[in-house]
Amino acid sequence: MNIVSFTLGLSLLFAPEPPAHVVVVVGAAGATEYSVPFAQWADRWRQAAERGQAQFTAIGLEGKGEGAADREALRAKLTELAGEGTAPLWLVLIGHGTFDSKTPRFNLRGEDVSANDVANWLRPLDRPVAVVNCASCSGPFVNALSGPNRIVVTATRSGSEHNYARFGDYVSAALLDTQADLDKDEQTSLLEAFLFAAARVREFYEGEGRLTTEHALLDDNGDRLGTPPDWFEGVVAVKTAKNGVTPDGLWANQWHLIRSASEQQLPAERRARRDQLERQLAKLRSRKDKLEESDYLNQIEPLLLELARLYDGESAEGQPAE
Repeated sequence: MNIVSFTLGLSLLFAPEPPAHVVVVVGAAGATEYSVPFAQWADRWRQAAERGQAQFTAIGLEGKGEGAADREALRAKLTELAGEGTAPLWLVLIGHGTFDSKTPRFNLRGEDVSANDVANWLRPLDRPVAVVNCASCSGPFVNALSGPNRIVVTATRSGSEHNYARFGDYVSAALLDTQADLDKDEQTSLLEAFLFAAARVREFYEGEGRLTTEHALLDDNGDRLGTPPDWFEGVVAVKTAKNGVTPDGLWANQWHLIRSASEQQLPAERRARRDQLERQLAKLRSRKDKLEESDYLNQIEPLLLELARLYDGESAEGQPAE
């Protein structure tokens, strides 16, 4: 190997990991009582993005006009991010939604944006995407946006849950609250934030003695169905769908906007391979009772061996082996 090739190899090996992008869209408040909390929720996302060294863009907070350009600003931002690489995109919608039994929409200042609009604007993005829709009537966004390399979180399970949704308050708080770290790995995943927020929503309605008017969903396996929070014990889904589809949550539990110190020291390519192996192991273990013991052992052994070698490599570089 010549010195040029060696130098290039080193530069690629130690090149900084591209930062995630966090795009927060604050919709039309509708009433002054909502404008202040919506801005507060958006600011929590800003703080989390800064702590996670992610790029942050806010749409819907600028100026005091009607915001007729908010829809175009969102379209333009997603177009700008198309084809930029592998950095994750977090798209967060804070506000109100509507559903006329056909088209789910997120209310903007000016012309609203539909779920199909967002789906079309995201299609050119060849990168991991998480959409967190904190609005009422947001459930149908799961069906419109679910797909490969995509996580979709909604505040409601259907378009008929049209009351003001509090999910956005609690999910934004979870990003900065150590109590949301359910598995105690010193970082809060998107799954943990989802579960934390859903629990706080339930506690609010129970404490008020009111009927719960919002039920959150999470989809990260592309089946367009979504999984409710009561399917989980800790961060593990303990229920399965009737059609045998793997429950959601495996991938969302590997999404961290603010990574722990040990995660930050782990090279991106090694982290990606570890995450892939852990997803494969989880899926294989969920099928254990359907396999012959010898077949199960033959499939799980190479995964465990590679994972062990990966952890040995971490240990050799100063990372704790498990």
